[in-house]
Amino acid sequence: QVQPVESGGGSVQAGGSLRLSCAASGRTFSAYDMGWFRQAPGQEREFVARISWRSASTNYADSVKGRFTISRDNAKETTYLQMNSLKPEDTAVYFCVATRRGGNYLSPYTYEYWGQGTQVTVSS
Repeated sequence: QVQPVESGGGSVQAGGSLRLSCAASGRTFSAYDMGWFRQAPGQEREFVARISWRSASTNYADSVKGRFTISRDNAKETTYLQMNSLKPEDTAVYFCVATRRGGNYLSPYTYEYWGQGTQVTVSS
C-alpha cells in the first residue's frame, strides 16, 4: 500500500514552468504504476500522464504531450511531473495516483490510491 502526497503546485504566468512532486512511501513503491490526473472547476477528472513501475513506458494526454514530462525515482519513492509552456487551460487541481492492478490507464477507476491534490493556477 502507498499513500501519495503531492507538492509543488502554485501560481504561474502562461508560458512558465512548474514541477510537481509526489512522495508515495511504501515498501513496494517500485511495484506501482504512478500517474497524474487533474480536475478543473465544474469538470470531470481527466488523465494527464502515467509511468509504468519500471519506467519502461510513459503515456500522456494529447493536451499535454510535448509540454509535460513524467518521471520517477524509485530510490526516493517519488514521482515527478515537469510542466513547461503552461497555459491557462492547465489550471486545475492535480492529483497523484497509484495502482498495482494495471488496466486502462486513462480511467480514474484503475487507480486505487489518490493523493489530496495540489492546485496549479496559470494566469494569462
